[in-house]
Amino acid sequence: MPSFAVVTFGCQMNMHDSTRMEEVLRGAGYAPAQDVEGADVVLLNTCSVREKAEQKLRSEVGRLGQLKRRRPDLVIGVAGCVAQQEGERLLRALPQIDLIIGPDNIPELPRLLADLDTGGLPQVRTVFDVDAPSFLSARPRPGSAGATAFVTVMKGCNERCSYCIVPHTRGPERYRPAREIVDEIATLVRAGVREITLLGQTVNSYRDPEASLPPGPLVAERRWQHTRGSLARQDETEFPALLYRIAEQVPELLRLRYTSPHPRHLTASLIRAHQELPVLARHVHMPVQSGSDRVLRRMIRRYSAAEYVERTDALREAVPDLTLTTDVIVGFPGESDEDFEQTLELMRRVGFVGVFGFKYSQRPFTPALQLADDVSEAEKGRRLERLFATVDERKVAHLTSLVGSTQRVLVEGRGKVQAFSATAGEGTASYTGRTERNEIVHFDAPWDVTGEVLEVTIREAYKNSLAGDLQELPPRRAPAASAASSTRPGGAQPSRVGQDGRRLLPVLG
Repeated sequence: MPSFAVVTFGCQMNMHDSTRMEEVLRGAGYAPAQDVEGADVVLLNTCSVREKAEQKLRSEVGRLGQLKRRRPDLVIGVAGCVAQQEGERLLRALPQIDLIIGPDNIPELPRLLADLDTGGLPQVRTVFDVDAPSFLSARPRPGSAGATAFVTVMKGCNERCSYCIVPHTRGPERYRPAREIVDEIATLVRAGVREITLLGQTVNSYRDPEASLPPGPLVAERRWQHTRGSLARQDETEFPALLYRIAEQVPELLRLRYTSPHPRHLTASLIRAHQELPVLARHVHMPVQSGSDRVLRRMIRRYSAAEYVERTDALREAVPDLTLTTDVIVGFPGESDEDFEQTLELMRRVGFVGVFGFKYSQRPFTPALQLADDVSEAEKGRRLERLFATVDERKVAHLTSLVGSTQRVLVEGRGKVQAFSATAGEGTASYTGRTERNEIVHFDAPWDVTGEVLEVTIREAYKNSLAGDLQELPPRRAPAASAASSTRPGGAQPSRVGQDGRRLLPVLG
């Protein structure tokens, strides 16, 4: 039986796509390899949002090329956004590669690999499914489901932000039928998943292609001070109705999250959903990118700083203990010192507890290439450090304020180190989970408590997480079958930081 390994670079969407690739290959008779070196097929699932991810890909292909010289039958494939972006150019630049496959062509993997196995030439398959969009559903094996899972609700993007390559690599927006989304969530919950994260490039722009959902109920009710009424009506989508549908039809689901939303679609209806649906986590990652209106216009973000603050304020008013995290680009072309100071002021004003901070880097096929990249790398670095310091101050204060409180923690799995609980006995191990507000909590337990929701009293605050003690252990369960985790075959951990997000209280992981 041929074996495979999937190595993932990038965002949550890439991690989701890697899981679907694994399922397609298993269904075609492939088995996961123990490590990359022993695999017959190695697939590198790539991100192109930042230049660094492309550099990682080239380095990994070079390393695998050395392995291929010893094992000529090794098949090296590249999937994901770099594959879609570069296509034939990537084959010419890196002749070690046998297969280039775009995100929409994952179902074709078995056929493409079979062609290579019978002597076929290297292939490029990067065709968008615009005319007939398809979405692969999860097929969890018995005992394989973890505590959390991703479910795609849409793909592509129509926003056309001037710095972003996603419309080129993922195509225009295509939406998945609501019934398919609900069915997949129900399947995952039956398999033991407790928390679902809905995925999409602009996830809250969702509209049901089968028109089975009502429009936002509050289109005419909310009067935004900083958004004209006609634009506010255009911002309403069917995403809130999808959330209500999920909550109604899959009541066993414990928590529901989504990423990444666009601030334009943080509407009155979505805010009402957060207020009314207990299943929605009390944390939202809402990218802002800049606090300067001048820079936001150059980025083609289609909102002002005042609009962003007004809508996040309304969300906080509806759900007072909700936490917010965000994305920020520093050093965008033309960003002045004053522009950057406005960004820092917005960080303080909103009170984010985490930030993905990036230095602007030129990406092919983006409108921003027409702008002079006039902020030096040294200045970008200084601004990034100031950004992190500003948000870290708030984050540390927030985590410290939780010491002594008791939090409900969904246990995601084993931790890397023991939490050094004073009550821990011999044989205990470290576990890690998240609160509804997305704080990471480490604690010790004497047996496997993955997937449980436990009350943990917070004992200590670290820079990015918390440590605590269990209030009460659940009954010990019988050992389950080996569960699939986010570790890819070959022992390689998928990059949960495909963008330079090392300082964030992670959104999903």
